[in-house]
Amino acid sequence: MLQTRFTEAFGVPHPIVQGGMQWVGTAPLVAAVANAGALGMLTALTQPTPEALTAEIARTRELTDQPFGVNLTIMPIVRDVNYDEYLRVIAEAGITIVETAGRNPAPHMPFFHEHGIKVIHKCTSVRHALKAEAVGVDAVSIDGFECAGHPGEDDVPGLVLIPAATRRLSIPVIASGGIADAQGLVAALALGADGVNMGTRFLCTVEAPVHDAVKQQIVAASELDTELLFRPLRNTSRVSSNAVSREAVEILTAGGAFEDVVHLVNGERGRTVYATGDPEAGVWSVGMAQGLIDDVPTVAALVERMVTEATAQIARLGSMTASAVPA
Repeated sequence: MLQTRFTEAFGVPHPIVQGGMQWVGTAPLVAAVANAGALGMLTALTQPTPEALTAEIARTRELTDQPFGVNLTIMPIVRDVNYDEYLRVIAEAGITIVETAGRNPAPHMPFFHEHGIKVIHKCTSVRHALKAEAVGVDAVSIDGFECAGHPGEDDVPGLVLIPAATRRLSIPVIASGGIADAQGLVAALALGADGVNMGTRFLCTVEAPVHDAVKQQIVAASELDTELLFRPLRNTSRVSSNAVSREAVEILTAGGAFEDVVHLVNGERGRTVYATGDPEAGVWSVGMAQGLIDDVPTVAALVERMVTEATAQIARLGSMTASAVPA
């Protein structure tokens, strides 16, 4: 067992988090992660209404009695979102861990504190992490450039970003982006992190509510098979490289506006990918970590393998400091 400030503060056995993933962070996956001793996150905005989130929390509790959290992304999206209602549902359901992303969570911190909710805020830069610490979050998840989804606009990879954050923050730091195995976990801990967050790796597990053809696509792909979408709009998103994403990148690079690609990047098309198994049906998020993935294990097998191998690797590294035996 690997004990860190994160495991102690959030009450989970292993320093591994399954971050929020649109369309994917639902009860079957989250419960499997929780049952494996890691921290699973329901994605609130995958649920179309606050009432649907209430039902999904209940469904998760039918599958696990272990701690899990809710991811709430606070930013402009296509549909109108009543964040106050989602927050009410989270509190009334007795959820004690929330992962926030997008905008500064400061306006909501009094609510979280009032209801005894611990907050992990997802950041892509040290300056944003410092702001999150200043407004009272309990931990930050820091995304390196390798990550799926939004890596920010600074393009700093994890090998630099993680220690840059941990040397300046006093709260636990969760390393995110490019992590898919025990080596990534050990590296993150060595860089000063208190745990790791994984999206792409959990996407490629038996319990992930995604068509198996998509999982096999991830297994077959390399770290080179992603595209950086929306770069000219300074809202970069790392997605799978396919005909749709490449066309959208080409249009935007040539000076096109968001309106010129909205028919390509519509979120419902991405949802269709997961449902039908056609990786060319739309734009869907995946990280460079896919180049490290070569199987589709159960969540329990993945977490056990990571922790067991990480423990062995830490012991091996420790043995390297042993004094040489005199001749």
